[in-house]
Amino acid sequence: MDDDAVFKALADPSRRMLLDWLRERNGQSLADLCQGLAMSRQAVAKHLGILEDANLVATRRRGREKLHYLNPVPINRIAERWISRFDQPRLDALSNLKRRLEGEES
Repeated sequence: MDDDAVFKALADPSRRMLLDWLRERNGQSLADLCQGLAMSRQAVAKHLGILEDANLVATRRRGREKLHYLNPVPINRIAERWISRFDQPRLDALSNLKRRLEGEES
């Protein structure tokens, strides 16, 4: 997987919105995803293509329809590599402090 392609895909707010919609309801067609967006069908298709290239969206044909599904693996991989590694000790320390302050010794 190409982290640069994932970061590029996530940089655009319209693409993040499409991912949010797929997270809420997976398996949507292009027509479904175009509803409520102030952009052309071609623009939505182009955004979906970028998301597919970054492996953030997988597709499956159902007859003449192409259904789009969220693939969270690339985002999780980035979270594990870039966020978890640097923030986990700090998050553990804050969690331990919170438990001590609230009287929940571990």
